[in-house]
Amino acid sequence: MAKIRGAIVVDAEKCKGCSLCVVACPTKTIGLAHEVNGKGYNFARMVNPESCIGCSNCALVCPDSVITVYKVKLEA
Repeated sequence: MAKIRGAIVVDAEKCKGCSLCVVACPTKTIGLAHEVNGKGYNFARMVNPESCIGCSNCALVCPDSVITVYKVKLEA
């Protein structure tokens, strides 16, 4: 069975740092950045990218739809 690897892209300028994606992530991949965006919010980012499984929980709970999830099939 092929292993799935995921990745997310966050529109940092539109993210308001609500942390819903951080709580929804089952693999603790997402965290809030120490930097702030143009609006003064700490935006979401991948803090542990190798653990992302591409489950899309983060994108589903994001109230502003600023997260895009990608999945890549890794050949064993």
